[in-house]
Order: sequence, then C-alpha cells, then structure tokens
Amino acid sequence: MDDLISGPDGLFRPAWATSSEMLRNYYDTEWGMPITDEVGLFERLSLEAFQSGLSWAIILAKRESFRQAFAGFAPDRVAAFSPTDVERLLQDPSIVRNRRKIEATITNAKATINLRPFGGLAELIWSFKPAQTPYPASAAQIPTRSEESTALSRELKRRGFSFVGPTTMYALMEAIGMVDTHLMGSHRRGSSGIWPM
Repeated sequence: MDDLISGPDGLFRPAWATSSEMLRNYYDTEWGMPITDEVGLFERLSLEAFQSGLSWAIILAKRESFRQAFAGFAPDRVAAFSPTDVERLLQDPSIVRNRRKIEATITNAKATINLRPFGGLAELIWSFKPAQTPYPASAAQIPTRSEESTALSRELKRRGFSFVGPTTMYALMEAIGMVDTHLMGSHRRGSSGIWPM
C-alpha cells in the first residue's frame, strides 16, 4: 500500500491520480474502463500518440480542444483533412502543435477506415488482449510494454498506422481496460469487469 494514497473520501488511489481533481475524476470514472467503439478507440489512439514524450495531464487538460480540432475524432472527417487543415492546427494554441503527430493522426484516420473491411479498428486492437493481466502491488511492478503491446504495435504499423510504438500501445491497453494495472488495494482494482480482483 506504500504507493497508494488515501483520499479525503477514504479511497486508495495511486499518487498520480491524487495530484489534481481532473486526474482524480479521470482515474475514478474513465481510466481502465473498456472502450470498444471505433471513434472511442481512434480518439484514445490519437491522444496516446500526442502524449508521447509529454505528461498525460497535459493531454487530458486539452482533450476538449483536441476533440474540437479533430472533428470529434470521427475517422472519416479527420481522413479528409487537407494540408491547409494541418497548417490551421499548427496555429491552434489549444492543442499540442506537433506537425508529425498531427499528420500521424490524419494518416491513422485513413488507416482506420481501411481496416473496416477486415473487422475494423476495435476488432484488431482487442484481438491482442492478453491471456492474463498484471497484479501490481507497487508502481515499480507495472510494466511499460508487453509481448502483446509489441505485437499490436507491429500489426498497426503494418496496417499503415504511425506513432503506435509498444510503450504507447501498452498505455492504450491500460487506458481501455485491456489490461488492469490498478494497484492491488486501489478502489478501482477490477472495475473494468474484465479481470478478477
């Protein structure tokens, strides 16, 4: 329990989830809950790519701005973005203005559409769900990648996606409940309904 903090409500959370109300709400209501729809997964895939090299708090604080800038992360709309849209986004201070990440989001929208005849983005991502999940007692025991996240990364790259490295894909797997890395003793452990406590 050394890596868990008891909040005013008496519930135990990891330190990162106690540093702000925004992160606490995200931890308590969203992080680790299953996402299985195309738009939801494309959004998470995109935000995880933008988070690469940055803190998740930065991305989460800008999430509504990202949604507005990227047409609600509707793949068909994002795939139609032009070079003019890229330049517009590079001038938008409400998001992370990184040309490679912006262009990758557009590329990934096109790749998402191309997956539809083959079962779609959700089917592909969830096909890499591991046979078991970690049961970390401390933050040091939480993996940053796995065989499955490496394989998922490889397959997405083969399908035309970018900014989908093994570590980024493991973070995605955590965020969408494909693995449960809530610490043992956290009030959220097992909340996805996918893995036993």
